Amino acid sequence: MIGTEEQKDVALAAASRRANTYLRIGATLAIALLLQIYMHPAWGWLWALTYVLCYAFEAWVKHGPRDPAASAPRWRRVVAFAAPFVTSVAFGALSVPLFASHVRFAPTLGGMLLAGALLNVVVTNAGSRSATLMAAAPHAFYLLIAPFIAKAANPGANLADVLWFGALLMIISVAVASRTLTTALKAEADAKAEAERRRHEAEEAVAAKSAFVAMISHELRTPISAILAGAARLHSEVPEASSKIHAQLIADAGDLMRALLNDLLDFSRLEAGRMNVEQAPFNLRQALSDTLRLWRPEIARKGLKLKVHGAATLPRWVNGDVTRLKQVLNNLLSNAIKFTERGEITVVLNAEPTPERVLLSIEVIDTGPGIPDALLGRLFTPFDQLHAAVVRHHGGSGLGLAISRELARLMGGDLTAARPPKQGAVAQGAHFTLTATLGLAEAPRVEEPGLSIAGLRVLVVDDHVVNRRAIELVLQPFGVEATLAESGEEALELLASEAFDAVLMDVYMPGMDGREATRRLRAGAGPNRDVPVIAVTASATPKDWDACAAAGMNGHVAKPIDPMELFGALAQALGGGASAATPDGAAA
Repeated sequence: MIGTEEQKDVALAAASRRANTYLRIGATLAIALLLQIYMHPAWGWLWALTYVLCYAFEAWVKHGPRDPAASAPRWRRVVAFAAPFVTSVAFGALSVPLFASHVRFAPTLGGMLLAGALLNVVVTNAGSRSATLMAAAPHAFYLLIAPFIAKAANPGANLADVLWFGALLMIISVAVASRTLTTALKAEADAKAEAERRRHEAEEAVAAKSAFVAMISHELRTPISAILAGAARLHSEVPEASSKIHAQLIADAGDLMRALLNDLLDFSRLEAGRMNVEQAPFNLRQALSDTLRLWRPEIARKGLKLKVHGAATLPRWVNGDVTRLKQVLNNLLSNAIKFTERGEITVVLNAEPTPERVLLSIEVIDTGPGIPDALLGRLFTPFDQLHAAVVRHHGGSGLGLAISRELARLMGGDLTAARPPKQGAVAQGAHFTLTATLGLAEAPRVEEPGLSIAGLRVLVVDDHVVNRRAIELVLQPFGVEATLAESGEEALELLASEAFDAVLMDVYMPGMDGREATRRLRAGAGPNRDVPVIAVTASATPKDWDACAAAGMNGHVAKPIDPMELFGALAQALGGGASAATPDGAAA
């Protein structure tokens, strides 16, 4: 008799009517009291009692499972469907004696009560056509018989015939209002469903894109590691100057590929909200000095000048993410050198200390062609270059500034761009301002330098032969003896029979992965149960590092492997302290 969807609508309408219980009963008692005061009818309180009992019966019969889809006995569903009709009959019955009354304005009061009741029905039962019809039908009927009652009570009043027009107009208006409200609610529900669907699709797309980027990065880091390791080894061994130039060209190309890959990974993490900045003590003056020193040869090769102001005003030791700070400054200096053909690059350093924080400001100003005001708004748009000539002449992914701004904001600051003040008649150059909020820190204890890892026996575990060979090439200049294993199972066999000083363990391998191999190693009783295990993976996120530490690993390095980073991880895992380590014969 009643479909499932209609049952849900009726149940929802009943819930809405229950929410108005106190309003309905309060209004009924107020009407009865006003009638008693001004008209003194004998039936006022009897009408109020009848309506309250009908409403109580409706509430009882509809009181059941709050779940709209829950099943109820057939008789209960039928009675619940018809109960609003009975309740409306009881409430609207008040209009009959009011229409027939000779008291001035009593018929007007009857019409107002019916109009208010109809509007309440439309609002309360919106979304359920059957519930609206059942509850509104008695009120419409009372409006239609109003002219008959008025004519019978006032035989000589011809104006009573005009009430037909008013009654019909009221019923039509309420019907149109009900239809409009139902359409609006349906449109709102559809819009919410569509928004939820699109949100779900967007989340799935972001997850799929992140998984794709992670997979591609893992595959690309293998050949990049081999390129960089092979180029460094070739550069250190070949005596011919021309061969060294070629080796350096290969190394530069590998560095460029690594930089582009890192940009893509950083952007993917930022977009997914998974990028974090560290809070660790570092020497701010030394970090900025090292970064600027790195670019001085490139600036000199282009015939430019580098001016630095305010370095002496900076605090020495602060808390923050030195890697990300250097990354942003490196990007700004790289762009300034790239777009400046003659003149100078000026770096202005400033720090505003507070009792607990330091607001760092770094301005990078060049004398290049500058940025047109109309294009400043596009400057930090991902994958966007200002014009085609930039791509042709300078290349790049268009991600550097977008990533730099997000990193600056993660560090509690921002990255902005402007045009320098005019020099003469023409304004030239670009003016970038990096701000970051850093904590204050004390200088750490200085450890004895001079640690060497020469002579160590290290087990290299990786399923890819290129990776194993690349790591072996990186370790050889340090004087480290490398033993290679292609799986977690093979690594456990070697670790059960031979003693090693450290293990470089690939995390993601087919079959037994690096974390599971480490867990089994720690749970065993072989000679290498407590040997330091360093995770080697392309997925360099804090979550991955935490999982590696939980598996029993002692450190980590990211692919493509940087020789100095690998040396520091080995030194730290062996108790030497990476920050103080000095490699002997390390390849640059």
